[in-house]
Amino acid sequence: MTTAWDAYRPTADNPWTLQKVGHLYRRAAFGATWAELQQGLKDGPEKTIDRLLRGGPAAPDFERTSDFMAAERSLPAGTAGTQLAAWWLARILHTPHPLREKLALFWHNHFATSLAKVRNARFMLEQYRLVYRHALGDFRQLLQEMSIDPAMMVWLDTTESVKGKPNENYARELMELFSLGIGNYTEKDIREAAKAFTGYDIQKGKGHFEASKHDDGTKSVLGKTGNWKAEDVVSICIDQPACPRFIARKLYRFLVSDTEAPPAELINSLADQYRASGFDTAKLVETILRSDHFFGPAAYRRKVKGPVDFAVGIVRGLEGNVGPLPLAQSLENLGQRLFEPPSVKGWDGGPAWLNGQTLLFRQNLALAITGTEDSRFGRRADPVAVLAKHGCKSDTEAAEFFLGLFLQNDVPPETRSRLLSYLDDARAAKFPVYWTPEDVANHRLRTAAHLTLTLPEFQLD
Repeated sequence: MTTAWDAYRPTADNPWTLQKVGHLYRRAAFGATWAELQQGLKDGPEKTIDRLLRGGPAAPDFERTSDFMAAERSLPAGTAGTQLAAWWLARILHTPHPLREKLALFWHNHFATSLAKVRNARFMLEQYRLVYRHALGDFRQLLQEMSIDPAMMVWLDTTESVKGKPNENYARELMELFSLGIGNYTEKDIREAAKAFTGYDIQKGKGHFEASKHDDGTKSVLGKTGNWKAEDVVSICIDQPACPRFIARKLYRFLVSDTEAPPAELINSLADQYRASGFDTAKLVETILRSDHFFGPAAYRRKVKGPVDFAVGIVRGLEGNVGPLPLAQSLENLGQRLFEPPSVKGWDGGPAWLNGQTLLFRQNLALAITGTEDSRFGRRADPVAVLAKHGCKSDTEAAEFFLGLFLQNDVPPETRSRLLSYLDDARAAKFPVYWTPEDVANHRLRTAAHLTLTLPEFQLD
């Protein structure tokens, strides 16, 4: 018997194509370069997915530079959110393991802790390191460590919860947003669980248990009764049947589709595997990425591209080396401030990413990056340089290259015709008299790249 999560095997009727390579790199990374697309097409799905799951070779210089930039003298506790976001974007742009960064972004939105309240960049950095460490690891361990993470303790007021005055915020979000979902617990469960989280504070930058402030009485949580502490309640939540279903459903939305609710049998199958594996997130992600379902119509272009994916995808595609700080500042206009999600529920994502204003800002950012005249980005991601590198000389070659690179040719014939018509018509346009013929030619090509990035298809993941 076959299921939707059986591995995809190329056939004559369903071959391995450039479109499938691009789809894989959009979901399991932040877009692909031309070389990555061609290598993926040559290698086939199994080897390409292996490479994404494993990540590239260890890069000591990358980690050393990232750690240096994250040192306290560079990012002290009072660092502004934009600088913190720039540090993470630098990692995302240059990481040898984009899937791990992608899953770190997923967990960042899952636990949705904001610098706006925590007001301590060192705590936020440590939380990033926590989610990165376990991004493709053991969810049990991640949730246990998250429960005494200093940024989380400030964010959801665990530090204010003491015997006789339990604060319910963390217990509520632990059940509603982090492990079970609404409908799988009661208000009494929350009140009882809150008592287990009393007596925890922060000492020397770490979560600390103070027995004298802890309610050591008996608590009944989700049908289990005992003298529970924080770690006990976390384990009780994870052991609920609803927990693997809740995480599997969120990962489905993140990796497969955020437009339609999946049938229960699809999620139950993933949840059973997740529980059986001991909540091994890497195995769950691997099952999804290798599946026939992932490469089918239920997933293809069924997500709206988030701001980070939009911006980083452009830079990676153009093999650019832009500064992360202006990129982080631009993302704020697109609706995504890393380290500052808008609420405990995180970013809504999906269609909520797009409106008249954010679409305009997307067009402006694409122009700023490709136009080379914006002082923030200069020529650090120049479409003309990429065309030259890959031997594209004619207008037709340029149009085919941009459509292949950014959209894997996944556009109707009339779109291709309009892009070619622009390149032809622009030859007769008037340009400043002091422009050289080379300036005019390069302007046309850069505009063609910009037009490609403003197509509706590029807004979809």
